[in-house]
Amino acid sequence: MARGEDVMVDEHLRELAARLQGPARLKSDLLTEARHGLLDAVEAYRERGVPPTEAQRRAVVEFGSPAQVLPSWQAELAVGALRGLSLRMLAIAGVGVVAGDLTWRGSSWSGGPRPPAGYLLLSSSVDWIWMGALLLSVAGLLVVWASARAPRPGLAVAQRAVGVGLTGVLVLGMMAGCALFAWSLNLWDAALHWPPMIIGAVLVGGGYFSLTRAARGWLLATAR
Repeated sequence: MARGEDVMVDEHLRELAARLQGPARLKSDLLTEARHGLLDAVEAYRERGVPPTEAQRRAVVEFGSPAQVLPSWQAELAVGALRGLSLRMLAIAGVGVVAGDLTWRGSSWSGGPRPPAGYLLLSSSVDWIWMGALLLSVAGLLVVWASARAPRPGLAVAQRAVGVGLTGVLVLGMMAGCALFAWSLNLWDAALHWPPMIIGAVLVGGGYFSLTRAARGWLLATAR
């Protein structure tokens, strides 16, 4: 049971929390579990007649210093961040692949002159980028699953490679998507007032924002 005088335990956990970077829920779970373990150790020492302050000191020393504890915790947080990035990419890229062409169907310009070859190439590239993002997100989830079953040094390299790939494809997708949208508005003035186009732009913008946050979280968790 936690007590107000468990100052040393609280300070140790605050130090750990300040140096950890990763998904908030997973980080909170790790710290909560650590707190319970520390308080149980403190209680065990006190039941053996050890004074409260000394009991805390022994429990903290037994638990491990930040240098001893943080590497494994941070690695777990990095895996959690990769899982979150992969899941978001899988969902958003999946919607992009399935619904991308829906913004054009029934538009006033869809039956008009054929767009320039460069525009068609860029449009096709956006589709391929989404497909690549789907494949990378699946690879990320597989790596996360394998890491949970049997952590190995090679999997850490795979985690970093997939994370870098997901971040890179996100940047590439944002650049290509924005260029395609701007080119579309330049070719067809009516595109700016076409409801599916407007809705699609808002949804894609929200998706990019969500993915950017997830990618930033993974980068921060991996850099620690």
